[in-house]
Amino acid sequence: MTARQNAIEIIRFGRPQRVMGGPPQHVMAFHGCNHEGYDGGGHECPVGTRWTDIWGVGWEKRQEGIMGFPVHHPLEDPAALRTYAWPDPDDPRICSTIERARAAWTGEVFLAGSHRDTLWEKAYMLVGMERMMECFVAEPDFAREVLRRIMDFHLGIARHYLRCGVEMVNLSDDMGTQAGPLLGPRTVQEFLVPEYRRLFALYKSAGVMVNFHSCGRIDWMIPTLVELGVDMLNPVQASANDLDRVRRLTQGRIALIGAVSSATVMAGPVDAIRREVRTRLWQLGREGGYFCCADQHMPYPAENISALRRAVEQFGRYPLQAGPA
Repeated sequence: MTARQNAIEIIRFGRPQRVMGGPPQHVMAFHGCNHEGYDGGGHECPVGTRWTDIWGVGWEKRQEGIMGFPVHHPLEDPAALRTYAWPDPDDPRICSTIERARAAWTGEVFLAGSHRDTLWEKAYMLVGMERMMECFVAEPDFAREVLRRIMDFHLGIARHYLRCGVEMVNLSDDMGTQAGPLLGPRTVQEFLVPEYRRLFALYKSAGVMVNFHSCGRIDWMIPTLVELGVDMLNPVQASANDLDRVRRLTQGRIALIGAVSSATVMAGPVDAIRREVRTRLWQLGREGGYFCCADQHMPYPAENISALRRAVEQFGRYPLQAGPA
């Protein structure tokens, strides 16, 4: 069984031979997807660098190995919407990177497209987080217009991905805190879900698999994600979720990616990482539907991340064996 075939068996709750660290994919991304600007910038810049991305959001790189921090929000004043220049998904400066990435795909792994900061996160980068939360209540028409225009952009990008034959897409919006929802569930249903449906419907009608990222506690949103057609959910933070409950809600419906505590991977020791991996494999993966990896991307010590990968390889062969209590 190839890695690709094995991943399909995991995602579809079939009969995989082994647990993997993630679905194998060749990712296409438009220019600006990772907060680049027309004149450079992005998260690979040295600490202290400031730049403006394609949306007009100002960024500052504050910590090595970690994405930049938004410091300027071009739509903080709703009046700015009248003259704001929305990025064009058909602008060659934005979309030409997609074709170049497609040309490098060999076909051995899934061809994937990226929609980082799909909706809520892009909105608060444009408006400011507290200000956007206020607008859901005080200026709902403005909030809806911002969300609609953001999704119009992503639908344009999606059409480029679909023309390239994309098989999987990665969407992301951090919807949870460590303790619960970041936004009220009613706000999510009223403002965000109608826009999500537009993008999800396009991809699902084309048979494209959807991998949705949300940090924090996410169990409250799982029924909505099932309804929208999510195939994979990541990173399933161990410190923020009742993992047994998350597995019950998603079993047979949504494959899980992550759930190995980033605190354990960062601090070690190796034996603790191995115990954590064995526990998560049995807890989340014994009936399929699980890719085992750390629940955050961080600059981990090389020895520790290597220990995690070796443990998945050693203990992730089916049939799985129960880990330590």
